[in-house]
Amino acid sequence: MSHRRKIVLTIVLVPISFAVAIAIFLAILFLPALNQKQPIEFGATFSKPFAEWLGFDYEKVFLAVLDDLQVKKLRLIAYWDEIEAQEGIYDFSSLDWQLDEAEKRGAQVILTIGQKVPRWPECYLPDWVKNLNNKTIREKNLQMISEIVRRYKDKSNIEAWQVENEPLFSFGECPKGLITRDSLKEEINLVHSLDFRPVIITASGELASWQNVAHLGDDFGTTIYRVTWNPFIGYIYYDYIFAPAFYRIKGFLNKLSSEKIIISELQAEAWSENNLPLTSIPMSEQKKSMDAERLKNNLDFASRTGFGEAYLWGVEYWYWLKEMKGDNSLWEVGKGIWRGGQ
Repeated sequence: MSHRRKIVLTIVLVPISFAVAIAIFLAILFLPALNQKQPIEFGATFSKPFAEWLGFDYEKVFLAVLDDLQVKKLRLIAYWDEIEAQEGIYDFSSLDWQLDEAEKRGAQVILTIGQKVPRWPECYLPDWVKNLNNKTIREKNLQMISEIVRRYKDKSNIEAWQVENEPLFSFGECPKGLITRDSLKEEINLVHSLDFRPVIITASGELASWQNVAHLGDDFGTTIYRVTWNPFIGYIYYDYIFAPAFYRIKGFLNKLSSEKIIISELQAEAWSENNLPLTSIPMSEQKKSMDAERLKNNLDFASRTGFGEAYLWGVEYWYWLKEMKGDNSLWEVGKGIWRGGQ
């Protein structure tokens, strides 16, 4: 065989072989035996700033989540810019109230702490640190973490600490290089030195390999988003790309047992197209990425991952739809989850 013919065959066969390998891999991922429904507990993330941004008294929204939806597992967030708006002067009143109200109702809490936490812009740095260098900001952050853990380590309804949110994933308005793997380890070690409860570290389910963070904490949290939006191709529907087993296999490849993995964010609200404010997007457009049927499908998807817990992302959005748009469809699905219907 001539050298030229070998080159031509290589050019033709390599992509064909690659395509066949991908097809086989996807076929395996979607095998029913790997994606069977299993018991799962659902909780919810609650963000005070997001509830307020939507135009509500956050206490009213939070009590509706606790009393009307009857959520019993919560992921709450310590926002640094709110707790320490002025250096060395701490205001824990809002977080105290949330934890107390959850405790009254027997709701368990994962408390998220650090400089990068859930909800855009991700890094909630107080104004007084923004002109400091990264090293100094990290030192101040460690002081903040210490204050939070010392304050709440005797709270019986806190079951775990989440240190940072998707810390090594480049997303959000954060100083470049602010969080490194070494600085993250320092934060985790600090929390371990102050309290016995497990530390959760999180990463993107679809856009990260997990390799850098998989074993830094005691437990691991993955996000699961089924619909996103890209400025070049529009909406991306992952229904036919990622099977539930994808996340469990990803954990296996990173030597993580399914018992050590939770779904820290399960998409339950519309995706914001082109970074527009969610409230300014027409309802017909919002329903392309989230409606009651898609929410039910996401719940079913989560129950097939093999993970024991999933925290829904968007209960504040459900409340906004109900109160401002007269659409209680997502809220009613939520009632079914926590009041016996799901």
